[in-house]
Amino acid sequence: MTTGDSKEAPRVLLSLEEARDLLLRSLAVDIKDTRVLEAMRSVPRERFVEADLQAHAYSDRPLPIGFDQTISQPRMIAIMLQELALEGDERVLDLGSGSGYQAALLAELARDIVAVELVPELVERSRRVLLDLGYKKFIVHQAGEELGWPASAPYDAIVVAAAAPRVPMSLIDQLAEGGRMVIPVGGRGRQELMLVEQTSEGVRISRRGGCGFVPLIGKEAFGRSDILSL
Repeated sequence: MTTGDSKEAPRVLLSLEEARDLLLRSLAVDIKDTRVLEAMRSVPRERFVEADLQAHAYSDRPLPIGFDQTISQPRMIAIMLQELALEGDERVLDLGSGSGYQAALLAELARDIVAVELVPELVERSRRVLLDLGYKKFIVHQAGEELGWPASAPYDAIVVAAAAPRVPMSLIDQLAEGGRMVIPVGGRGRQELMLVEQTSEGVRISRRGGCGFVPLIGKEAFGRSDILSL
């Protein structure tokens, strides 16, 4: 039996680089697409959150970015990007781009990016950050009445960072043949991540596990009045 005051072990503070390396080693257990992992190594997640949260940028959890929105958990982002199976020559729609972090990752993985965000303040903020980081080949569009960005369709891949009550047909219509879409589908709090594939024989939809996202707002999704009860 020991005597005296007990003391907690000293807390080790990691640098951002060390925290990023630790996160990537953890992700590599499940994420086998090395291009996704390298993109996550290249893009500084801390630039997409507020200064007081930058020390937590490589924690494996979502972080608030204001306006009731979040930057998604790194593991969930990695899972979604891996499901797209990008090879580098694709046109990709990033719907619900939020902070712009996922759009930056996509710019490392594909040829053309079309990013769309509903919240005007996040559109402006993410545009500034992406330009500062040198991503000048695309801009973040302000979302319109229709889901997605039909003017630039069809897309080889679509990734949706907000949950819809069902898979929107308007987004399926924006997928090229052979295209893949990942989208959370469900209601209050928890959803299922769905992989939607546009094949020559029709649309194939498969489940990829549970998830939790903010609601997607627009036609074939949730209305602004709906989110008050979510």
